Amino acid sequence: MTDIELKSAAFRDHDVIPRRHAKAGENISPPLSWSGVPEEAVELALVCEDPDAPSGTFVHWLVTGIDPRSEGLDADEQLSGSQPHRNGFGERGWGGPQPPVGDDAHRYFFRLYALPAPVSLPDDATADDVHSVLDRQQLASGTLVGLYQR
Repeated sequence: MTDIELKSAAFRDHDVIPRRHAKAGENISPPLSWSGVPEEAVELALVCEDPDAPSGTFVHWLVTGIDPRSEGLDADEQLSGSQPHRNGFGERGWGGPQPPVGDDAHRYFFRLYALPAPVSLPDDATADDVHSVLDRQQLASGTLVGLYQR
């Protein structure tokens, strides 16, 4: 399996996510870029989750139906044809970091999956739903980790 290179112009891997992308900031999704998507990919899916959340892994962003020929998205951009799902806040699209005040920095895993066929996920998919489908069907994936603390 090949690896997708996933980057952000807003922060480096394992670096702090700027406040403007946080829930209490401007709450806009960070810019992302990617390369290395296999030619046989039919769809990309993007997920951002916080495994350090007190109640268990929290989904901050889930988008399916991304064109595999795309190379990224700008801050607060939604790619045409893609399907944003509900996040753990109950909102559609991006929901920025909002760890409890005083917690150590939480880790936010951005994962991009290249898939051989379109996927169907419930609109309010949990982290377990996401992984049971995407981990099993992926042709390739890439991960970027951001940190955030209040």
